[in-house]
Amino acid sequence: MTSFPSLHRAARLLAVASVSGLALLAAACSSGSSSSAPSTSGAASATTSGAPVTLRLGYLSNLTHAAALVGLQQGILARNLPSNVTLQTSTYNAGPAEVTALLAGSLDAAYMGPNSAITAYSQGNKAIRIISGATSGGAAFVVAPGITSAGELKGKTVATPQLGNTQDVALRTWLSKQGLTFPGPDGGSGEVTILPEDNSTTLTSFEAGTIAGAWVPEPWATRMVAEGHGHVLVNEKTLWPKGLFSTTVLVVSTDFLAAHPSVVTDLLKGQLATTAYIHANPASAQTAANTQLATVTGKPLKALELATAWSDMTFTNDPIALSILTDLVHAKAAGFKTTSIAGIFDFGPINQLLQRAGSPNLAAS
Repeated sequence: MTSFPSLHRAARLLAVASVSGLALLAAACSSGSSSSAPSTSGAASATTSGAPVTLRLGYLSNLTHAAALVGLQQGILARNLPSNVTLQTSTYNAGPAEVTALLAGSLDAAYMGPNSAITAYSQGNKAIRIISGATSGGAAFVVAPGITSAGELKGKTVATPQLGNTQDVALRTWLSKQGLTFPGPDGGSGEVTILPEDNSTTLTSFEAGTIAGAWVPEPWATRMVAEGHGHVLVNEKTLWPKGLFSTTVLVVSTDFLAAHPSVVTDLLKGQLATTAYIHANPASAQTAANTQLATVTGKPLKALELATAWSDMTFTNDPIALSILTDLVHAKAAGFKTTSIAGIFDFGPINQLLQRAGSPNLAAS
């Protein structure tokens, strides 16, 4: 199978996840209340006694956003913010919708896919910074029974979560490498039709047979297999050296970072503590993620689906920067308008925390 370009230091960078997370485990391990309420802890911060601040955080209702799901349900993110900061959250189907909210000033920070972060940086005149990773893996191309090769997709319609999101670009990149044509971002025709739609609609469409497959994040890939009786044609891990690639990162608006740097540092404390909790308590973390999913979607995952999807992901504070640079190449090749992303990474705040914990720094190359 054709591989994406190599990531020379990905394996070393990914190791930062468990080291840095476990070093901060003590900050994370008790459960808490909803993160939409003001935090009640006295976490050390320059803003602890300052004026009220609202931190508006976006995330997707996918398991690939387990850092947000677990961090919110367990109260870890809120607990690491000072008492004058109110954490206000909102959920989205896919990253491009978060991009719109960020650029409109409706969000201050967000968990999102790397391609969406690239779009926000390119279209927003460097309006965001990637400050941490969250998840590697957890995306697949699931197709209907009987489809076993790329050539059998000719004349078929396949789906992605949203035009220009991370899975949409991955699908376009893979189809191109298979020699198949498809409409570009601005329309046109091709051998394969790509239909952007909500993940829940994709599952329904797949079960009804109106689409032949979809490149989706977890838990939707697992649900398409279990409930839609499809099979995995491409697990995206197989396209990256050592199976390492960024699926979810944490970004912050440059305006919020400039105005409230200590709040961003406290948010990162929560991110590190959540990763540590996930590593130390995998069963409890799965339950917490499922509980939060049920809160925002109205329906929990089945136990087997949850376990299967969870096993396909690695939770890491490392955004695997080299894979994101590769994502930029893919997005350009797929016809999306992007610019140089030099400066998109700001690892200063998280590296300060990692240094205090005696862990290696993150690197942007």
